[in-house]
Amino acid sequence: MGRGEPSVLIDATAVPADRGGVGRYVDSLTQALDAAGAPVSVVCQPRDSELFAELAPRSRIVPAGPATVTRTARLVWEQTTLPMLARRLNVQVVHSPHYTMPLANSAASVVTLHDATFFTDAVLHSSVKARFFRGWTATALRRAAACVVPSHATAAELLRVTRARPRQLEIIEHGVDVERFHPPSAVEIKAARAAIGVDTGPYIAFLGALEPRKNVPALIRGFAKAVERRGDAPALVLAGQPGWDTQVEKALEAVPLRLRVIRAGYLPFDTLAGFLGGAELVAYPSLGEGFGLPVLEAMACGACVLTTRRLSLPEVGGDAVAYCGVGAGDVAAALTELLDDGARRASLAEAALLRAKEFSWATSAERHREVYEKAWLAHRRR
Repeated sequence: MGRGEPSVLIDATAVPADRGGVGRYVDSLTQALDAAGAPVSVVCQPRDSELFAELAPRSRIVPAGPATVTRTARLVWEQTTLPMLARRLNVQVVHSPHYTMPLANSAASVVTLHDATFFTDAVLHSSVKARFFRGWTATALRRAAACVVPSHATAAELLRVTRARPRQLEIIEHGVDVERFHPPSAVEIKAARAAIGVDTGPYIAFLGALEPRKNVPALIRGFAKAVERRGDAPALVLAGQPGWDTQVEKALEAVPLRLRVIRAGYLPFDTLAGFLGGAELVAYPSLGEGFGLPVLEAMACGACVLTTRRLSLPEVGGDAVAYCGVGAGDVAAALTELLDDGARRASLAEAALLRAKEFSWATSAERHREVYEKAWLAHRRR
């Protein structure tokens, strides 16, 4: 970038304390921008100020105060206080990394739209959430100087179901945090096993929120069918935040008692490499993703990954993962094939590790800087 590069304020106040995919996007992007010397400020929840100061030591970190703690209060703060903060900090671009944006903003607005399933598969979300994000997606497409999307699939879906124009959408793939997601050591695997309660024996890993889009009930039923007659049956470990998929409990109730399905809950970051890389395989039979960061992170840990061809997932997995359909029978057949073929699991794990190296947060950050400059110039012309 040249000397005219605009200064940017990243609004990280919507990031929850338990870092899911969006949180990891904001954290990793901020860190990469700071490392590259981009002129960045970050406004965040008070609880996150120390974290961002560590991630981005060259950047200006601004705690937002208690007005952003609840969701409703944060939305009010975004429309009232955030524009004033942008003026006070004299920034040229405000990056809103989670759909919503300040409407009365004197700076250029860049908004990240993570997926289009609120339009295409609204039943996979709560009705309130689907309406909320459909409305804000449409608003961002009308009002923002630029909208970032993480995959070609997401861009294609938004072009199909909204009034978006191709030039509005900037496709920037996510990267992977190789400090956190890497082939684990024996010590890391042992610590992860202790955290999930599987001291010995193989296990199949799932990492993600237990929400309908993740297709966990089909995974549970497919797992039970695949291993019911195996003498060396692995455990199935479901790690991640509890969601609102009411079918998960019904699927668990039908699992034979001799089979182990463990709900490990939210795992600390420092256990994830050992959890993913120590698994026999990682299963992620999602009904559709805007990008598929859990798949990429598992690949970076050297795991054999099973996922679906829905939406963006093939853009991430390429030929380095195994694919299946979304039904329980499809999952069962694919699990059986992989569990019976250790050589194929090893080959996929090796290919996955190589492919994961193609995704870099440094590259993603450079592309974001290009979009910030483009948005700023477009905003000035207006």
